[in-house]
Amino acid sequence: MFDRLQKPFLTVETGEAYQPVRLTYQLLQPEKLSQTLESLQCIQKNTSPNSWNWYWTAECNDLHFESVNAYQKNTDRPLRLATITLRDGKLFVNLTSFKRACLAVPFFHKMFTKGVLAIQLADFINKIFSVDERLPHGFAELFKEEELDRILNQRVQDYDIVKEQIEHAASAEEALSLLSKYTQVEAKKRLPYAERYSFELREDDDPDIIFLAFYIYLRGRELVAIRRWFGQVGFALSESTEDTLAQVFGEMGIDLID
Repeated sequence: MFDRLQKPFLTVETGEAYQPVRLTYQLLQPEKLSQTLESLQCIQKNTSPNSWNWYWTAECNDLHFESVNAYQKNTDRPLRLATITLRDGKLFVNLTSFKRACLAVPFFHKMFTKGVLAIQLADFINKIFSVDERLPHGFAELFKEEELDRILNQRVQDYDIVKEQIEHAASAEEALSLLSKYTQVEAKKRLPYAERYSFELREDDDPDIIFLAFYIYLRGRELVAIRRWFGQVGFALSESTEDTLAQVFGEMGIDLID
C-alpha cells in the first residue's frame, strides 16, 4: 500500500485520471451522419474507413476542464479528445477520461441535428492506472458485452424489485425504510471493473437533467477510485455521491437538506 501511495496515477493531457469510456450511439438517420461529421471543423476524417478524430478546437473550443491549468493549448496542433468509429450500424465515441465523456454527451447532442443520433450507452472502467501499468490494448479488450449486459440487467432487476415493494408498502415510513436499505446495500457493493450506463432520453425529457445525472453517476465512481488509490480503502460510493451532490448543487446555489 505504501508503494502505491508514493506512485502517481496515470492522467490525460488535461489533468484528469485516465479512465477509458466508450459511448454508443444509435443511428436514426445514417444517411445524414457523414454530412454532419464533415460539417464540423473539430472533427477530422482518419485515413482508415469509418473513423474520425474529435479535437479540442473550433465548435468545442470553449469546453472547460477544471484541471487544465498546466496544459497550454496549441492552436496549430489541437488536442485530440476522442476517436469516433462507425461499426455494425452504430457510432462509437472512445474517450480517455470521465470528464471528457461528460462533455462529449451534451456536445454531440447539440451538434447533431435532432433525429440523426441517439445516445444509448456509456461503458467505462471503475479504476485508475499507475503510470507504469500495462494498459489494455484497445477498447475491445476493455469491454466484454456479455459481462456489461449482465451487470446492467442485474442492477435494473434489483431496482425494479425494490420499486415494486415500495409501491405496495403499507405506509410512507415502510416505503422510506425500504428505500434506505436499498441505497445502503448498493453503496456497500464492490464496484465492478467495467460497468455500463444506460441512457433513457425520451421526447419530453429535459436533456440537461439527463446529462447532469450522468455526470453525478460518473463523478461519484471517479472519486471512489481516486480516494481508494490514496489509501482510503473504506471510502464508499455513498460518500462520493454526497460529495458530488454537494458540489453540484452548491455551485447552482441550491441548499441540500439532510
